[in-house]
Amino acid sequence: MTRLGLVIGNSRLHWGYFQGGVLSQRWDTPHLCHDLSALPPDLRAYLGSLSLYGASVVPSQTALIDKLTPVAWLTLESIPLKNLYPTLGIDRALGLLGAGSKYGFPCLVIDGGTALTFTGVDRGRSLVGGAILPGLRLQFLSLSQQTATLPEMTLPPILPPRWAKTTDEAIAGGILYTVLSGIFDFIWDWWRRFPNSPVILTGGDGTVLSGFLKNQYPELGERIHLDLDLVLVGMGICPF
Repeated sequence: MTRLGLVIGNSRLHWGYFQGGVLSQRWDTPHLCHDLSALPPDLRAYLGSLSLYGASVVPSQTALIDKLTPVAWLTLESIPLKNLYPTLGIDRALGLLGAGSKYGFPCLVIDGGTALTFTGVDRGRSLVGGAILPGLRLQFLSLSQQTATLPEMTLPPILPPRWAKTTDEAIAGGILYTVLSGIFDFIWDWWRRFPNSPVILTGGDGTVLSGFLKNQYPELGERIHLDLDLVLVGMGICPF
Protein backbone atom coordinates (compact mmCIF):
# COMPACT_ATOMS: atom_id res chain seq x y z
CA MET A 1 0.00 0.00 0.00
CA THR A 2 1.36 3.43 -0.94
CA ARG A 3 0.33 6.73 0.59
CA LEU A 4 1.56 10.22 1.35
CA GLY A 5 2.12 11.73 4.78
CA LEU A 6 2.38 15.39 5.74
CA VAL A 7 3.60 16.85 9.01
CA ILE A 8 3.05 20.60 9.32
CA GLY A 9 5.75 22.06 11.55
CA ASN A 10 6.13 25.61 12.79
CA SER A 11 8.60 26.51 10.03
CA ARG A 12 8.22 23.96 7.23
CA LEU A 13 6.09 21.22 5.72
CA HIS A 14 7.49 17.70 5.91
CA TRP A 15 6.17 15.27 3.29
CA GLY A 16 6.77 11.54 3.08
CA TYR A 17 6.02 8.87 0.47
CA PHE A 18 5.32 5.53 2.11
CA GLN A 19 5.34 2.06 0.62
CA GLY A 20 3.89 -0.54 2.95
CA GLY A 21 4.34 1.83 5.88
CA VAL A 22 8.04 2.35 5.11
CA LEU A 23 9.27 5.86 4.31
CA SER A 24 10.92 5.74 0.88
CA GLN A 25 11.05 9.42 -0.12
CA ARG A 26 10.73 12.75 1.67
CA TRP A 27 10.47 16.44 0.88
CA ASP A 28 10.81 19.52 3.13
CA THR A 29 9.05 22.57 1.72
CA PRO A 30 8.13 26.07 2.95
CA HIS A 31 4.65 26.75 4.27
CA LEU A 32 2.11 27.23 1.49
CA CYS A 33 0.85 30.71 0.66
CA HIS A 34 -2.05 30.26 -1.77
CA ASP A 35 -1.86 27.01 -3.74
CA LEU A 36 0.21 23.91 -4.44
CA SER A 37 2.23 25.36 -7.33
CA ALA A 38 5.41 25.85 -5.26
CA LEU A 39 5.66 22.14 -4.44
CA PRO A 40 8.08 19.88 -6.37
CA PRO A 41 6.44 18.42 -9.51
CA ASP A 42 6.81 14.80 -8.40
CA LEU A 43 5.15 15.60 -5.07
CA ARG A 44 2.27 17.37 -6.84
CA ALA A 45 1.82 14.29 -9.02
CA TYR A 46 1.59 12.04 -5.97
CA LEU A 47 -0.97 14.40 -4.40
CA GLY A 48 -3.22 13.83 -7.37
CA SER A 49 -3.12 10.05 -7.10
CA LEU A 50 -2.48 8.94 -3.50
CA SER A 51 -4.30 9.28 -0.18
CA LEU A 52 -2.81 11.99 2.05
CA TYR A 53 -2.56 11.67 5.82
CA GLY A 54 -1.57 14.69 7.88
CA ALA A 55 -0.57 15.93 11.31
CA SER A 56 -0.30 19.60 12.14
CA VAL A 57 0.70 22.07 14.84
CA VAL A 58 -0.11 25.15 12.70
CA PRO A 59 -3.89 25.77 12.41
CA SER A 60 -3.61 28.32 9.57
CA GLN A 61 -1.70 25.87 7.37
CA THR A 62 -4.14 23.10 8.31
CA ALA A 63 -7.06 25.21 7.12
CA LEU A 64 -5.32 26.18 3.87
CA ILE A 65 -4.32 22.62 2.95
CA ASP A 66 -7.83 21.41 3.75
CA LYS A 67 -9.06 23.75 1.01
CA LEU A 68 -6.47 22.58 -1.51
CA THR A 69 -6.51 18.80 -1.24
CA PRO A 70 -8.29 16.02 0.71
CA VAL A 71 -6.46 15.11 3.93
CA ALA A 72 -7.16 12.59 6.69
CA TRP A 73 -5.83 14.32 9.81
CA LEU A 74 -4.27 12.29 12.61
CA THR A 75 -5.02 13.05 16.25
CA LEU A 76 -3.24 12.04 19.45
CA GLU A 77 -5.82 9.28 19.81
CA SER A 78 -4.43 7.75 16.60
CA ILE A 79 -0.96 7.29 18.10
CA PRO A 80 -0.26 4.00 19.93
CA LEU A 81 1.45 5.53 22.95
CA LYS A 82 0.13 5.87 26.51
CA ASN A 83 -0.32 8.77 28.90
CA LEU A 84 -0.32 11.50 26.20
CA TYR A 85 -1.73 14.75 27.59
CA PRO A 86 -4.29 16.66 25.47
CA THR A 87 -2.07 19.63 24.54
CA LEU A 88 1.01 17.58 23.60
CA GLY A 89 2.15 18.51 20.10
CA ILE A 90 1.33 15.69 17.72
CA ASP A 91 4.75 16.12 16.10
CA ARG A 92 6.40 15.32 19.43
CA ALA A 93 4.22 12.22 19.85
CA LEU A 94 4.99 11.01 16.32
CA GLY A 95 8.70 11.57 16.91
CA LEU A 96 8.55 9.44 20.05
CA LEU A 97 6.72 6.67 18.23
CA GLY A 98 9.21 6.74 15.37
CA ALA A 99 12.20 6.76 17.71
CA GLY A 100 10.95 3.97 19.94
CA SER A 101 9.98 1.77 17.01
CA LYS A 102 13.36 2.25 15.32
CA TYR A 103 15.77 2.42 18.26
CA GLY A 104 13.81 0.74 21.05
CA PHE A 105 11.88 1.78 24.15
CA PRO A 106 12.62 3.60 26.44
CA CYS A 107 14.14 6.53 24.54
CA LEU A 108 14.60 10.28 24.63
CA VAL A 109 13.96 12.48 21.58
CA ILE A 110 15.59 15.92 21.34
CA ASP A 111 14.01 17.92 18.52
CA GLY A 112 16.00 20.96 17.40
CA GLY A 113 13.23 22.72 15.51
CA THR A 114 11.67 26.16 15.86
CA ALA A 115 11.22 25.08 19.46
CA LEU A 116 13.83 22.88 21.13
CA THR A 117 11.96 20.04 22.79
CA PHE A 118 12.84 17.08 25.00
CA THR A 119 10.37 14.19 25.06
CA GLY A 120 10.84 10.84 26.77
CA VAL A 121 8.96 7.55 26.68
CA ASP A 122 9.41 4.50 28.91
CA ARG A 123 9.66 0.79 28.16
CA GLY A 124 5.88 0.40 28.35
CA ARG A 125 5.38 3.08 25.64
CA SER A 126 4.09 5.56 28.21
CA LEU A 127 5.05 9.24 28.04
CA VAL A 128 7.52 10.15 30.79
CA GLY A 129 7.39 13.89 30.05
CA GLY A 130 9.64 16.55 28.62
CA ALA A 131 10.44 20.22 28.22
CA ILE A 132 10.17 23.04 25.66
CA LEU A 133 12.35 26.09 25.09
CA PRO A 134 13.00 28.44 22.13
CA GLY A 135 15.04 26.85 19.37
CA LEU A 136 18.49 28.13 18.37
CA ARG A 137 17.34 30.31 15.48
CA LEU A 138 14.49 31.73 17.54
CA GLN A 139 16.94 32.72 20.28
CA PHE A 140 19.21 34.47 17.79
CA LEU A 141 16.23 36.24 16.21
CA SER A 142 14.78 37.40 19.53
CA LEU A 143 17.98 39.24 20.47
CA SER A 144 18.07 41.19 17.21
CA GLN A 145 14.35 42.00 17.31
CA GLN A 146 14.05 42.91 20.98
CA THR A 147 17.21 45.00 21.42
CA ALA A 148 18.28 48.30 19.87
CA THR A 149 21.80 47.51 18.71
CA LEU A 150 22.45 43.76 18.73
CA PRO A 151 22.83 42.38 15.18
CA GLU A 152 20.80 39.68 13.48
CA MET A 153 22.84 36.47 13.47
CA THR A 154 22.80 33.04 11.93
CA LEU A 155 24.22 29.82 13.31
CA PRO A 156 28.02 29.72 13.01
CA PRO A 157 29.62 26.67 11.36
CA ILE A 158 31.90 26.07 14.36
CA LEU A 159 31.68 26.81 18.05
CA PRO A 160 32.98 30.31 18.87
CA PRO A 161 35.30 30.99 21.82
CA ARG A 162 33.51 30.72 25.14
CA TRP A 163 35.04 34.02 26.28
CA ALA A 164 34.31 36.19 23.25
CA LYS A 165 35.89 39.49 22.26
CA THR A 166 33.35 40.45 19.57
CA THR A 167 29.60 41.01 19.84
CA ASP A 168 28.80 38.39 17.20
CA GLU A 169 30.85 35.73 18.97
CA ALA A 170 29.45 36.76 22.35
CA ILE A 171 25.89 36.22 21.10
CA ALA A 172 26.71 32.92 19.40
CA GLY A 173 28.70 31.63 22.37
CA GLY A 174 26.17 32.77 24.93
CA ILE A 175 23.35 30.93 23.21
CA LEU A 176 25.23 27.84 22.07
CA TYR A 177 27.19 27.02 25.21
CA THR A 178 24.12 27.57 27.39
CA VAL A 179 21.90 25.41 25.17
CA LEU A 180 24.52 22.66 24.84
CA SER A 181 25.08 22.47 28.57
CA GLY A 182 21.32 22.29 29.08
CA ILE A 183 20.98 19.47 26.56
CA PHE A 184 23.88 17.62 28.19
CA ASP A 185 22.20 17.94 31.59
CA PHE A 186 18.89 16.60 30.26
CA ILE A 187 20.66 13.65 28.64
CA TRP A 188 22.50 12.65 31.81
CA ASP A 189 19.38 13.00 33.92
CA TRP A 190 17.59 10.77 31.43
CA TRP A 191 20.34 8.16 31.63
CA ARG A 192 20.13 8.22 35.43
CA ARG A 193 16.49 7.19 35.04
CA PHE A 194 16.88 4.91 32.02
CA PRO A 195 20.53 3.80 31.80
CA ASN A 196 21.98 3.25 28.32
CA SER A 197 18.67 3.95 26.56
CA PRO A 198 18.78 5.59 23.10
CA VAL A 199 18.92 9.39 22.79
CA ILE A 200 17.99 10.64 19.33
CA LEU A 201 18.45 14.14 17.88
CA THR A 202 16.15 15.30 15.11
CA GLY A 203 14.70 18.50 13.62
CA GLY A 204 16.02 21.27 11.42
CA ASP A 205 18.96 22.05 13.70
CA GLY A 206 19.50 18.42 14.69
CA THR A 207 22.60 18.03 12.53
CA VAL A 208 24.21 21.20 13.91
CA LEU A 209 23.37 20.31 17.50
CA SER A 210 24.70 16.77 17.09
CA GLY A 211 28.03 18.06 15.78
CA PHE A 212 28.38 20.72 18.47
CA LEU A 213 27.44 18.28 21.25
CA LYS A 214 30.01 15.69 20.19
CA ASN A 215 32.63 18.42 19.87
CA GLN A 216 31.89 19.84 23.31
CA TYR A 217 31.17 16.54 25.08
CA PRO A 218 33.23 13.77 23.42
CA GLU A 219 32.13 11.33 26.09
CA LEU A 220 28.71 11.20 24.42
CA GLY A 221 30.39 9.57 21.44
CA GLU A 222 28.17 7.08 19.67
CA ARG A 223 25.66 7.05 22.51
CA ILE A 224 23.51 9.64 20.78
CA HIS A 225 21.96 9.23 17.34
CA LEU A 226 21.02 11.69 14.60
CA ASP A 227 17.84 10.88 12.67
CA LEU A 228 15.96 13.56 10.75
CA ASP A 229 13.11 11.23 9.72
CA LEU A 230 11.65 10.38 13.13
CA VAL A 231 8.33 12.20 12.82
CA LEU A 232 7.61 10.78 9.37
CA VAL A 233 8.72 7.31 10.48
CA GLY A 234 6.21 7.59 13.32
CA MET A 235 3.48 8.56 10.88
CA GLY A 236 4.22 5.47 8.78
CA ILE A 237 3.71 3.27 11.85
CA CYS A 238 0.35 4.76 12.84
CA PRO A 239 -2.66 2.58 12.05
CA PHE A 240 -5.03 4.08 9.47
